[in-house]
Formats: sequence, C-alpha cells, structure tokens
Amino acid sequence: MPGIFHAGHLSGEILKQVQDDGVPKNFTNNCHLHCLGFIYLRMNHLIAPSILAADFANLQRDIEMINNSEADWVHVDIMDGMFVPNISFGFPVVAAAKKHATKPLDVHLMIVDPDRYLKAFKDAGANGITVHYEACPHLHRTIQAIKELGCSAGVALNPHTPVALLDDIIADLDMVLIMSVNPGFGGQKFIANTYKKLNDLKALSEKKNPGLFIEVDGGVDQGNVKQLLQAGANVLVAGSSVFSSASSADAISHLKRP
Repeated sequence: MPGIFHAGHLSGEILKQVQDDGVPKNFTNNCHLHCLGFIYLRMNHLIAPSILAADFANLQRDIEMINNSEADWVHVDIMDGMFVPNISFGFPVVAAAKKHATKPLDVHLMIVDPDRYLKAFKDAGANGITVHYEACPHLHRTIQAIKELGCSAGVALNPHTPVALLDDIIADLDMVLIMSVNPGFGGQKFIANTYKKLNDLKALSEKKNPGLFIEVDGGVDQGNVKQLLQAGANVLVAGSSVFSSASSADAISHLKRP
C-alpha cells in the first residue's frame, strides 16, 4: 500500500460526496489506505504526538501509550544540527520506534540535503516523509523520489516562508506542514501569524488539491486547537503539551475532541 496520506488523489465526485453526506455507501473494505485516511479526516482531524518530547529512556512505553490512545500517527522529528540548531535522532531510533508502533510513522526531516537519506528513512520504517521547502533546491525531484519509495510526500514551511511559494507544487503533495515555531526545539511559543498561513494554505488547497492534509507543528495545545482547526488545519502535531501532561493519553483525547 502507499503511505499514510494520498488523500488528494481521490476523485472530485468522491470528495464532494464525503463533504456533503459523509462516508459513501459504496465504499468497501477493499478501499486503499489513502481512501480510508481521507474519510477519517473528513469525520475528524488527526493527532500526531511528537516523540521528540517523549522520555527517551522509556521510548517503548511512550510509543505504546500512543498505540493505545486516540492518536492517529506517530510524529518523528529528525534534526541534524545544521539545518536546525539541534540534533535529535537518526535511523536506529526510527527503526526502534517502528518496531513498537502500531500507527504510521510521520517522519519530518529537518536536515540539509534530505535526498541523500530518503531511502534510509523509508527502510527504517517511515510511512510518510516530509522535507523542508527551504532545504530542497529541486523540490519536485525530491517529492517524486519520496513517492517512488512508496511513502507519502509532504513539504514543511518555516515561519518566514510564504504559502504562495507552493503554488506550482501543491497539486503533487499529500501534505503541507506549517511550522508554528522556528524548528529545532520543542516547547517554544506559538507564532500567531500561523493562523493567516493556514487560511492561505486552505484557500490554495481548495483550488488545487482539495484532499490535502494540512499539518501544524509547534506550540499546539488545548488553548489554540479550536482556532487552528477553524483556520484550516486537519492534522495536529503535539509534543510538550502531550508528554508534559499528568496523563498523556487524556491530553491526546482533549486535542482529538476539543
């Protein structure tokens, strides 16, 4: 099966039917994963807890918590200390996470020259791979390479990068990730201009890619979840607000049902 997104590849007729009526009656259990993912999205937004904020000494425990929670994906932040001023983890940790995760790995590459490592992250267990617009001088080639590996392809935008730059590539994407903090560290203050960028992205996607997953990452918590959803986000990445809570599973549930 393809990766975890691919919602944009549904026909316009199906899109309209789901939007107007909910799950079409003629859908069967033989639907591809991307169809099921899209229907679920239209019924509810998705939650992707970031294991960057997990307890690395108890990573299996925290991943099993995600497995048993209302979360949908496991968000994996890869940092190289060059594109961003921090180093997180690499292939062995991704492979270890995959060993225990029962939900798809949503791998976010905050690294320079990500093309060098696409296959390695796929082999380690990535279901979806997101690269940064700012790190890819040949973005179309990179997106095609991700799809050829059988992964879903996403593009992330730093806070200073305008959505309009995606105009010529958005139809080829499965997801766009809007960074609502400057990438590199967890626990940062949410950047308010994110709401405008989400509105802009939603408008662009409605014209060119109606099934696009619109993900937001950075400072997501119970205080802004409703506004983020209203602005157009349909996938929420949450790290500190989940793993710093007394009950991480409850925190996920509150984000799922705000």
